[in-house]
Amino acid sequence: MYRLRGLFLMDIEIRRAVPCDLAGVLGLMAKFAEHVSLTSYLTASEDGLREAVFGEDAFVEMLVAAANGELVAYAIYYPHFSSFRAERGFYLEDIFVVQQCRGRGIGLAILKVVARQAAERGFNRIDFQVLSTNTTALKFYERLGAEMNKDEFRMKFSGSAFEQLSA
Repeated sequence: MYRLRGLFLMDIEIRRAVPCDLAGVLGLMAKFAEHVSLTSYLTASEDGLREAVFGEDAFVEMLVAAANGELVAYAIYYPHFSSFRAERGFYLEDIFVVQQCRGRGIGLAILKVVARQAAERGFNRIDFQVLSTNTTALKFYERLGAEMNKDEFRMKFSGSAFEQLSA
């Protein structure tokens, strides 16, 4: 658990999520989806998150940030491997800080916790994606030294395409 003080009118606690945080995280996910205009894609449920983060075959990790007991941020990440470089790391699926708490170092603090956990495991990278329309996030990551690979495109198999492949 990590505590932030200084720029805040409140204490910020960053910690690993526990099962009773899932409803709050889903609420934050809804705000994130709204922020990036993707609400129609948000279909996650508490049960789905519980299985991925706390289930028998769980591989997903989740951090939350709380201010005075209320969740104000979260991050979801999991182990990742880059074959061409033979590098292990985390894939940062989501990181989100509520609007009223942005600019106070919470996002940076969460990224530092993820990076420390990666380093402790011998990992040497964090991969993630940012929507091109999320210019504030792009600038934030670039200020921290993140590199953008403009030659790669995100693709996926889902729905009927996935069903045909898996049949």
